Amino acid sequence: MATETSNYNEDNIRSLDWKEHIRLRPGMYIGKLGDGSSSDDGVYILLKEIIDNSIDEFVMGSGKTVDISIKEGEVTVRDYGRGIPLGKVVDVVSKINTGAKYDSKAFKKSVGLNGVGAKAVNALSDYFMVQSVRDGQTKIARFERGELVEDEPIKDSSLRKGTKISFKPDNSVFKNYRFVQEYVEKMLWNYCYLNPGLTIVLNGQKFYSENGLKDLLNDNIDHNFLHDIIHLRGDDIEIAITHSERSQSDMYYSFVNGQHTTQGGTHQNAFREALVKTLREFYNKNFDASDIRDSVVAAIAIKVIEPVFESQTKTKLGSNDIGPEGPTIRTFVNDFVKRELDNFLHKNEEIAETIYRKILRAEKERKELSGIKKLARERAKKASLHNRKLRDCRIHYNDQKDERRLETTLFITEGDSASGSITKSRDVNTQAVFSLKGKPLNCYGLTKKVVYENEEFNLLQAALNIEDGLENLRYNNVVIATDADVDGMHIRLLLITFFLQFFPDLVREGHLFILQTPLFRVRNKKETHYCYSDEEKRAALLKLGAKAEITRFKGLGEISPDEFKYFIGEDIRLDPVMLSKEATIDQILAFYMGKNTPKRQEFIIENLRVERELTEEEKESLLHED
Repeated sequence: MATETSNYNEDNIRSLDWKEHIRLRPGMYIGKLGDGSSSDDGVYILLKEIIDNSIDEFVMGSGKTVDISIKEGEVTVRDYGRGIPLGKVVDVVSKINTGAKYDSKAFKKSVGLNGVGAKAVNALSDYFMVQSVRDGQTKIARFERGELVEDEPIKDSSLRKGTKISFKPDNSVFKNYRFVQEYVEKMLWNYCYLNPGLTIVLNGQKFYSENGLKDLLNDNIDHNFLHDIIHLRGDDIEIAITHSERSQSDMYYSFVNGQHTTQGGTHQNAFREALVKTLREFYNKNFDASDIRDSVVAAIAIKVIEPVFESQTKTKLGSNDIGPEGPTIRTFVNDFVKRELDNFLHKNEEIAETIYRKILRAEKERKELSGIKKLARERAKKASLHNRKLRDCRIHYNDQKDERRLETTLFITEGDSASGSITKSRDVNTQAVFSLKGKPLNCYGLTKKVVYENEEFNLLQAALNIEDGLENLRYNNVVIATDADVDGMHIRLLLITFFLQFFPDLVREGHLFILQTPLFRVRNKKETHYCYSDEEKRAALLKLGAKAEITRFKGLGEISPDEFKYFIGEDIRLDPVMLSKEATIDQILAFYMGKNTPKRQEFIIENLRVERELTEEEKESLLHED
């Protein structure tokens, strides 16, 4: 018997125009959507795509300043480059495969080459305006969700040359989106580190760097380096290297043509390989690669002709060659590191000696831990077979080719009831659950040995697959999901301490979050509102009336799986755990987990939040407020 799905004819075939295809498959162009709580959410990709074009102008020698405004969800980017040719303004932002970057003479080593970025921003924005100024004239065009709604004629203008673009992301695509200031600032600082001499101004705040990648390491890493930063520059390559006193894993910031390749790629792999080879030859000893890379903190930036990335979001370089007629990236990086780093170490004997002692210390610690690690791995493997501590998902972050890898999430929960509710309501494809047994150990001040000897930490480390760094991290989002009470807050703090103490890169790279769940449910016979604060509760009560029923959720286990699916689905609220420039990890840990000082007591008192039910009298009073 024929079914409806078996009918396949000309009527089933249709062609989408450029904006329809982008809106139907936005993930193909900007990765995951999100609401702005994660640094790789779509709203930041939209922002980046527009800024990239302004940076390309600076690289080409036009315009030293980029002005950016972000207010109430609307973005404006103004550069003082050459300006889009006025006759092509509309085409450049609304016709796929249209742009100057196909002419390699004009943009030899550009950030974006496929002519898609600005079109994707246009199609995914409620409002999009482009203005170009050049040769004493200006052209303006306005769009709504990619549809041209106003095409002004070319006019005379006394404005400075350049391009101005304003857009407001479509709230139906990026639901309840927001721009987190820290994420935007990190993006802008990276642009400045990679382009010394460039000035970016965001809402009046100035961003500028003179020393490139050296400034990046100085500004982003705790200032307990083992030695001064080694800063090496060459044609189309720049490298900065140091070693951290406290971290045992290696950490890299890598860039290609100004793009932050957070997933690394061929250039980063080439650098790691070159570093090992160069130091082995310099010290004339066949050190283990892990001992050489131990505690390395480095940044590498290269420029490639027409780079090939593994996705439109350009987070991993796939190119093997510097350019059509150049060497392989591996050869290019290896030759540079061999020559420049070797020369530097011969001229700086004190730094060379410090690195040598560091490698010997890493070798000793590795051998001391090897037996413990082996037993820990065996326990973790056995535990994964015999217990239900980890309810895994089907897709993982290190599945490089899976388009949903950015959605992968591990919820770390406390107790059986909470983990049970999340497990029953989760998306089994992308969401996993790790169940804690009671409060984790306070690991402040302890050595990494405790990670292997403590069952909870050992199994958590194994679940995340981060023992040797983030290269094989299995979940993009690591979410602490605990009750919103004193015990829950304490568990949050203990887990954050664990990650900061032993796996700080997980926090630095924006993978750690706190799950926000509603504190109240306010409902009547017709409507239900879930409220995350007293303010939201009051607003719901005003809307639903005095007879509304208020439920205070005292723990995650009290929220049914049917309700929980809303809080970990499309409307999930995540608060990122972020490190500021103002305090080092050691300072943060000492403040929260060290001796109980008057300053910390004052902080706790000021931030203590007590929730309680409103009385019927308070409800009635609230309803009659002016």
